[in-house]
Amino acid sequence: MSPTTTSTPVPSVFPVSGHVTFLGAGPGDPGLLTLRAVEALASADVLIAEPHVLDVVRTHVRAGVSTPQLTVVDDVSTAAGIPAIRDAVNLVMEAARGGKRVVRAISGDPGLDGNAGEEMLACAAEGIPFEVVPGVASAVGVPAYAGVPLRDGRGADVRFVDARSADDRCWSEIGQSDATAVVSTTLDAVASAAGELVSAGRKPDTPMSVTIAGTTTRQRTWNATLGTVAQVLKQAKVLPSPDGHQPVIAVVGERSAAAQREQLSWFESKPLFGWRVLVPRTKEQAASLSDQLRSYGAVPHEVPTIAVEPPRTPQQMERAVKGLVTGRYEWIAFTSVNAVKAVREKFEEYGLDARAFAGIKVAAVGEQTAASLVEFGVKPDLVPSGEQSAAGLLEDWPPYDPVFDPIDRVFLPRADIATETLVAGLIELGWEVDDVTAYRTVRASPPPADTREAIKGGGFDAVLFTSSSTVRNLVGIAGKPHNVTVIACIGPATAKTAEEHGLRVDVLSPEPSVHKLAEALAAFGTARREAAVEAGEHVTRPSERRPGSRRRRTT
Repeated sequence: MSPTTTSTPVPSVFPVSGHVTFLGAGPGDPGLLTLRAVEALASADVLIAEPHVLDVVRTHVRAGVSTPQLTVVDDVSTAAGIPAIRDAVNLVMEAARGGKRVVRAISGDPGLDGNAGEEMLACAAEGIPFEVVPGVASAVGVPAYAGVPLRDGRGADVRFVDARSADDRCWSEIGQSDATAVVSTTLDAVASAAGELVSAGRKPDTPMSVTIAGTTTRQRTWNATLGTVAQVLKQAKVLPSPDGHQPVIAVVGERSAAAQREQLSWFESKPLFGWRVLVPRTKEQAASLSDQLRSYGAVPHEVPTIAVEPPRTPQQMERAVKGLVTGRYEWIAFTSVNAVKAVREKFEEYGLDARAFAGIKVAAVGEQTAASLVEFGVKPDLVPSGEQSAAGLLEDWPPYDPVFDPIDRVFLPRADIATETLVAGLIELGWEVDDVTAYRTVRASPPPADTREAIKGGGFDAVLFTSSSTVRNLVGIAGKPHNVTVIACIGPATAKTAEEHGLRVDVLSPEPSVHKLAEALAAFGTARREAAVEAGEHVTRPSERRPGSRRRRTT
C-alpha cells in the first residue's frame, strides 16, 4: 500500500476575470445603436456610462443590472478629465475582476470620441478579455442629421479636428487646404475655432454650419460663415450650457453642403420636430402611438388618466371563461386591449393558453386590440373594415344563422362603464350576449408635480385626447392644459367634451383612430411650419409662443 499523500491547492496563474465590452452609443439618438450593441447590452451584468449615455442605452439592459455611479468626464481638457478617467478605469476593472460581464458605453464611437484607450490598456495589462463595438461617431452622425453631407459629387477631402486639443500645426494644415473640416468643439469656443481657421488662411466668407444636441429632438443648426458665426449665434440668443461646455459639431468648407442645408435638412424639418406631446394613456396602450409620434420628430410623454382594476365580483368572469372552454360560445368579442389583458390573466390563472380559443370565432374592435390578440397567440377572425369602433364592428358582424351557426351566444368581456351599443346591435342581429364585466376603470392617480405644472403652464406643445373620458380625467387629475397647447381630438364627441371644459380644439381626426389622429396632428404641424417659412418667420414650437396668442383651427 502506497503511503497517503496530501496536496496543497496551487493558485491559478490566471485569476477568474470577467469580460469588458467598450461600446459606442452613438451621438444621442437611441435608434443609431447597432444590432451588436443591443446584443451586448442585453447580456451585461454591469453597465458603466456617463448619465447622458445611460439615457440612450438603458432600455436595452436587463432589469436589475448594476449601473455604478460614474463621475461625468470633463471633455474640455485632458488635465481636467484625468480624475474622471481614473474613476472609469477603477469601476471597469473592479467589476471585471469580480467575473462580471461589463459594458462600458461611450458617447459616439469608442475609438474616435471617447477616452477609452487607458481603460483598454488596463484590461490588457491584467489579461482581462475585452472587445470593441464601434458606434456612429458624432463627427459623422451629427452632420448627417443636420442635412450637411460631408462630400459632394467630386469627392471632396474631409478632415476631422478636435478643437479642444488642436495645436497651431493642425490649424495651419487645415487652414491652408480646401478640405471640408468637421470641427468638434464647444458652444463657447466655436467662434474661437472659426478665428483659428481664418488666421490659418481660410476666407472669412467660407460657409459654416453649427449644430448642438445633434441627432436628438433638441437639435438645432445654424448656417453662418467663419466671419459671421459669432454674430449669428448672438442674434439667435443661443445660450451655452451652465458649465459653458455644450458640445458642438461645426462643418466648414466651400464644397460641403452647408450652403444647401435648408433643402437637405430632413431631421429638423419633420412636422412635429421637438414637440412635447402629451399622450393620456399608459405606456402599454400608447406604445405604437408613441412610436408614430417619434417618427414625426415629437417627444411623447405618456400620462395614464385611468387605472384598471379587477371587477368587484369575479364570479361572472370566472363562469364565462369556463364556458369558453366548454363550448358555450360561438364568438368572443374584444373591445379593448384591457379586455384582452383581463381574459389572458384569467387564462393564466387557470393554466390555459391561446389553444383554448380553438373552434371559437374571435372579433377585435380595432388594430391595437387585434395586435394584442396576436401577441397572445390568437389571430382575430373579424376586425372592422371601416370605422374602428363598436359601430364599425357591428357593420361587419354577420347575423345569426341557425343553419351555419351551431351556437347563438357571444361572450363580450368589457369595462364596467362601456356603452350598450355593441350589446344592442348583436341582439338585433339575433345573437344572445353574455355581457361580462372583465375589469373596472377608475381615475388614475395624479402625475408628478412637474408634469402637472407643465400641463397647466404651457410646457407641452400638444395633447392627444382619444376619448371623452381622457379629457375629463386629465383635467381632474392634472388641471386644464394651457391655451398655447394644441388640442387634438379623436372625434366629435371627444371634441365636444374638450370644449365643455373650456379647451379650444385645433385638430380633429378624420377617422376615430389613434393613428389617424397622430397623422392629423402631423399635418397641422406641417401647415404651421410652412406658414412660418412663407412668412419669413423662425419656426417655433407652440410652447415657445406667447400666452394667449391665437391659433388656427384645422380639421
